Amino acid sequence: MSTSDQYIYQSGFGNHFSSEALPGALPVGQNTPQVCPYGLYAEQLSGTAFTVARSSNQRTWFYRIRPSVMHRPFEPYNKESHMVGTFDTRTTEPTPTQIRWLPFDIPNTEHVDFIDGLHTIGGAGDAALKSGLAVHIYAATASMNKRAFSSSDGDFLIVPQQGRLDITTEFGSLIVAPNEIAVIQRGMRFSVALPDGPSRGYMLEIFENHFELPDLGPIGANGLANPRDFKTPTAKYEHTNDEWHIVNKYQGELFVAAQDHSPYDVVAWHGNYAPYKYDLANFAVINSVSFDHVDPSIFTVLTCKSAHPGTAVADFVIFPPRFEVQQHTFRPPYFHRNCMSEFMGLIRGEYEAKQGGFLPGGASLHSMMTPHGPDSQTVERATKRDLLP
Repeated sequence: MSTSDQYIYQSGFGNHFSSEALPGALPVGQNTPQVCPYGLYAEQLSGTAFTVARSSNQRTWFYRIRPSVMHRPFEPYNKESHMVGTFDTRTTEPTPTQIRWLPFDIPNTEHVDFIDGLHTIGGAGDAALKSGLAVHIYAATASMNKRAFSSSDGDFLIVPQQGRLDITTEFGSLIVAPNEIAVIQRGMRFSVALPDGPSRGYMLEIFENHFELPDLGPIGANGLANPRDFKTPTAKYEHTNDEWHIVNKYQGELFVAAQDHSPYDVVAWHGNYAPYKYDLANFAVINSVSFDHVDPSIFTVLTCKSAHPGTAVADFVIFPPRFEVQQHTFRPPYFHRNCMSEFMGLIRGEYEAKQGGFLPGGASLHSMMTPHGPDSQTVERATKRDLLP
């Protein structure tokens, strides 16, 4: 698999970015001039309510060839959907039992794209109420052809496990390889191509708020995921009169609308509401260098805060390669019952608590207060090994 990336990005997390594919396409000094440069249309995409505090307010101004309102009415999607937006006993089967999945199958047909390859694994809350989250997996064999996807329900955090994703958005394009993540937020339209052929991965959807970097507290100003390592695309547009289909996830259901132009006709944009990607290899790991464990929250890359301080809607946590040097300590993850549910996937390698029993492309779920911990073989090895770095 190639790791090349031909696209140009802007660096930073939560910045106010500006990008134009044609010189002078961005208006100077105002957002909505009477006539925009090149005869473009000004269109705002709001990621938060207008009156949210300025420190949290998110929005972007597009300057596009046609406004996105130029489409035919939405109709129910005519293919079977495997996505869920409301999590209760009518739509799901709750169980406190520990669950583990073998690597998810990739379809044996050549015509399953990213949208049709999405399956909901679990979740909590209700998309219609903007409360909770959903966990999906995708397994696709074909690139999206003249189709764009967006969610009115929440933000997507996409984790490729097999095969790169070439993601076109209204803001520009991103290449996202295994061991990288992409975040595409509520309302943003995107299409996924598969440059390496069949692809598989995980996707977290949050129905409320947005992802942000965790507070560092006494860690200080540096460490974990550093803002400079996040990458946002630069403007890139196409001007076509082809028929496109816009698939929208709304209250857990899929709808589709046809239009006679590309949704990727944004010539310029500016704002702080934009998709981004991040290479997990850039995560600055912090761990104990004396004894015992630091709690796994120390491995948080991104968090979505709830209304309760210190409690997240969801944390995206990784267990990357790292040195372990704790002395007279049981080094694998400890046995645990947690007030939060834990869904885990494996991108590559082995998970230190279940070596050989948890495979790349598979997953596990430990629901709240369900006991979990390392398997017996791991325990035996860990209690007898020499504690070398």
